[in-house]
Amino acid sequence: MNAGPGVVLATPALRELAPAKPAPRIPSVVDMIFKVLTSAVLSGGLIVAGVSASSPSGATTARAQLTLPAPTGQYPVGTVALHLVDHARTDPWGVEPGQPRQLMTSVFYPAASTAGYQVAPQMTSAEAAGFDTFNTTGVPVGKVDWASTKTHAHVGAPTRTGKYPVVLYSPGLGDPRGWDTTLVEDLASRGYVVVTVDPTYESPAVEFPDGYVAKSVMPGLLNTPDVQSLLRKIINVRLADTGFVLSSLQALHAGHNPDAEHRPLPSGLAGAMNTADIGMFGQSGGGSTAFQRAYTDPRLKAVINMDGTLAFSPDDGDGSNPLPVAAHGLRTPFLLLGDKVDDHYTQASWDELWQHSHGWHRDVLLRGSEHGSYTDAQVLLPQIAKQVKDLPPDLVAGDIGYIDPSTAITCEQAYVSGFFDLFLRHRGIGPASPGCSAAVVIP
Repeated sequence: MNAGPGVVLATPALRELAPAKPAPRIPSVVDMIFKVLTSAVLSGGLIVAGVSASSPSGATTARAQLTLPAPTGQYPVGTVALHLVDHARTDPWGVEPGQPRQLMTSVFYPAASTAGYQVAPQMTSAEAAGFDTFNTTGVPVGKVDWASTKTHAHVGAPTRTGKYPVVLYSPGLGDPRGWDTTLVEDLASRGYVVVTVDPTYESPAVEFPDGYVAKSVMPGLLNTPDVQSLLRKIINVRLADTGFVLSSLQALHAGHNPDAEHRPLPSGLAGAMNTADIGMFGQSGGGSTAFQRAYTDPRLKAVINMDGTLAFSPDDGDGSNPLPVAAHGLRTPFLLLGDKVDDHYTQASWDELWQHSHGWHRDVLLRGSEHGSYTDAQVLLPQIAKQVKDLPPDLVAGDIGYIDPSTAITCEQAYVSGFFDLFLRHRGIGPASPGCSAAVVIP
């Protein structure tokens, strides 16, 4: 590799949640990282930096083919990948000693036209191979043709004329930047420039323009005696990555090409970015990153945390070790999106944040959902279950719950876009979706 109080989001017939008994133990970020690590081992694949320790064996069989839902906004979507190099930092994971921190990002934006521009894959072939052996779904190795999944974004398409708010997306711990393409593309189709960031050496596999594939070091850390220190390092690395990406986007807006190879950018992209109105959202550890970054970085004007804990504790009911953002609160407007039991009454770190925050904030959960409901697993796992007959029992329900996938996606799209519309586009409408009245709960 070369070097707002008083503003209310419009919602239909929402029911309040009033638990009558103590909530069950909620999986924390600690649980999630161990799920990531152990699933890679138990599925028969172990990936370390630069090396694949196993590959599917036996006769070749047909792999499941998957389809992502089309964006619902009014604009077609373009995309471009940017290779960013932070020469002010040495990569913290030590795979290439002394080398600067390098990142791959993808920019999704409203396109003027898409004719003649190829559709981007959800992951490159090399990234898909890494994801096959190391991911959070629990799907056995060799069952899915991850590389064949296409997005609806067209590579290098010209940017539609206009000024669009910028939103960053950070994936969950151990997930690639493309694992929430459904929400990312939908937001771009509604008039946003959305930038996804891959956490190099944490993500299953990140492919760079010269063909180098940075594979995850996380499996090798499975037996670490100090999980809290590992989690702190992961979040701190992500925070620094986010700050660097924000600065790179500001440079792009000013007319500089931040891509390390200076590959051509889509026409009109720099001028279409409104870097005065930047938001961020993320799932799990990505949501934690978004909130903690907003605590220290005034460039972020609005943030969403999708089911990410704000403490380094083995149990989300334990708030004894909160992130600084939870301990001191946020003035930046924020939205908490939880699974079927996650809200500020059941998550101690969310409650601490709630008590210390003085700006606009809202807490919403989806009935019948699970942690993976806020990723592409929500729409892809049901497709896998129909094509792969020998999946582990309860794999689908354990990851995405029992909520209807189309309902979950509709509600997520409504709340994510409505929240950012309110605080980045300054339109006081808020989300409203007729299909969400029975699924959404505001505690």
